[in-house]
Amino acid sequence: MSDSSENHTGTQGNGDNVPAQRADTGEVIGHRKGMFGAGGGGDTTGYGGLRRTVTLPGASTRPYGGYFEEVADELEGALEEQGVLPANAIEKTVVDRGEATFHIAREHLLRVARTLRDDPALRFELCTGVSGVHLPEDKGRELHAVYHLRSLTHGRLVRLEVSAPDGDPHIPSLVEVYPTNDWHERETYDFFGIVFDGHPALTRIMMPDDWQGFPQRKDYPLGGIPVEYKGAQIPAPDQRRSYS
Repeated sequence: MSDSSENHTGTQGNGDNVPAQRADTGEVIGHRKGMFGAGGGGDTTGYGGLRRTVTLPGASTRPYGGYFEEVADELEGALEEQGVLPANAIEKTVVDRGEATFHIAREHLLRVARTLRDDPALRFELCTGVSGVHLPEDKGRELHAVYHLRSLTHGRLVRLEVSAPDGDPHIPSLVEVYPTNDWHERETYDFFGIVFDGHPALTRIMMPDDWQGFPQRKDYPLGGIPVEYKGAQIPAPDQRRSYS
């Protein structure tokens, strides 16, 4: 069991362990204009003059603080025992806002997930789902899948994150390790187009089977239907202004 002095943020009450430090700049993947990224003069929000840098959290350095340190040590040690160099499987570890995320190379995802589930010192028995993320600016890894893992035995929570390029959107399915991921992976495939290799029945779950495209990608057109009022008709969103 985890030490009773630990709290939900992953830091310990005795003050000996401090949160992990990240580089101030993080990882810059692009620059964005306006509040919502609209281009072509279609931004009517009043925020068109905003300019901001799109930054992903950079890798953290040890000590990670709290139980994150123990989880990282146990995972790396278990991978070494299996003949896997941890640096090849874990691309980076990010501790940010009291949460830990292990960025995993997709070819090692199944092994890492099985290790986190089965190792007695880890025992992350539950995956509460997978979420898709589309970052068009993150060249070569535009699609991200994020898994939330919970240890019921030790009362701990960590995340795994895996990326894939738009041109090769394949990530191994975790259904054989966490069967409850079945519908979550179908939903992520339906909305983001991530192909989970090895899934027992990777079909759409919300959209019609013959639907074209993946509606939650950032480059997906808004579409829509006109709305009729008495004496007036409001055009569909994609006909009101330019979003390209």
